[in-house]
Amino acid sequence: MHKLLILPGLYNSDAGHWQSRWEALLPNACRVQQRDWNTPQQTDWTATLDAAIHSSDGPVILVAHSLGCALTAWWVKTSRGQAHASKVRGALLVAPPDVERADFPDFVTGFAPMPRSEMPFRTIVAASSDDPWCALPKAQSWAQDWGAQFHDIGPRGHINAESGLGTWEQGRRWLDELQS
Repeated sequence: MHKLLILPGLYNSDAGHWQSRWEALLPNACRVQQRDWNTPQQTDWTATLDAAIHSSDGPVILVAHSLGCALTAWWVKTSRGQAHASKVRGALLVAPPDVERADFPDFVTGFAPMPRSEMPFRTIVAASSDDPWCALPKAQSWAQDWGAQFHDIGPRGHINAESGLGTWEQGRRWLDELQS
């Protein structure tokens, strides 16, 4: 069974977020706890994710939301050639934020520009047509560069608790695809 590493974005995911619901429902899910959820530094977050992957027994699937997607792209860029990187077998990247925007929070450091390296594992990107943090064409462009399957889920905002997705069954089906 794959270990599911939950990678929330800025400020973490609250109890109503689909990531938190999945963590509570899925026995193989574990949240990667960042030291600082409020003023993220890419190098710190990447080191924390790398340590979580390194210490995992067996194969891993990354389940990222928002800044967790950028974290995944940075981890891929910095982990190439490391033996434990092969543990990651897939990633579900949901609502990648446009870290390159001029109005992106300046207290979030080191995540821009977004790495565009092809993911060395199966990847699914899900984006919303009205996400306030990323225009759909930008998310599609990243998905193409990453070699990912892309899904436009329609107007669902930032695909977070406010999107009203509950346990988000469509996302669970994509997660199941990655685990098969």
